[in-house]
Amino acid sequence: MSLGALLAATAAAEARPDSRGMSCADIRAMIQSRRAVVLTTGPNTYDRYVRQFGNECDWPEVPMSAYIPARDGHCPVYRCEEPVDNFPN
Repeated sequence: MSLGALLAATAAAEARPDSRGMSCADIRAMIQSRRAVVLTTGPNTYDRYVRQFGNECDWPEVPMSAYIPARDGHCPVYRCEEPVDNFPN
């Protein structure tokens, strides 16, 4: 196998799924089955999405609601973020 073919095969194996080409149901099923998934969400954007309940986030992060583009509209998912204290003093 040539070096170019090897690099192409490696890149294809590591390609992130693109949320824009998937249905929301498929996205949510993938996240549930894998616990956490890195998805491409635009030409130059990607992020890691997780199940709502589980321990996929590193402390002090927690699963927070997000919406990503899907083939059939915007899809509600969760990603790890630090909670923000917006309580008045």
